[in-house]
Amino acid sequence: MRYPVEETAAKHERIVKEASRLFRERGFENVSVGEVMKAAGLTHGAFYAHFGSKEELQAAAVAYGQKVSLERMRRSKSKKSKESYDDRYLSRWHRDNPGDGCTMAALAPEVARSTPELKAAFEQRLENFLSAKPGDRKEAIFRVAAMIGGVVLARAVQDPQLSDEILASVRQELG
Repeated sequence: MRYPVEETAAKHERIVKEASRLFRERGFENVSVGEVMKAAGLTHGAFYAHFGSKEELQAAAVAYGQKVSLERMRRSKSKKSKESYDDRYLSRWHRDNPGDGCTMAALAPEVARSTPELKAAFEQRLENFLSAKPGDRKEAIFRVAAMIGGVVLARAVQDPQLSDEILASVRQELG
């Protein structure tokens, strides 16, 4: 039985969105296709109507997550807010909620050990992110690397005071 195109597209988007969230929370290896499909409200068997492999899903999930991050950054530029994008990015909330946070901070180390196809997808979205940052390219690379690195290190340590100190130090230096 064929489903309407709109319904198929909506299911596909749900799968990618849930995969992106789960991969950011737990990493590629700690999430099964069955878990992704269950989170999307679909059966495991439906997966292969949308993707040829888990690696193909990983690439789609990374691209989706990076797109969401880029949209968040662009929206924050247009808002008049007391708190800057950098402050929100380098926050306890972002550190403690990787499933709702930046794909690059959550998955860059895994992408680095992944396939050339996934690296290419990641790189293309990183380029989009860098070109959207204000200032020259060197400054954009520095700011993105400092922010991502700050969150990665803050998540990697056990001492809550050290973790907070890392976030605060990076925020202050980026000032």
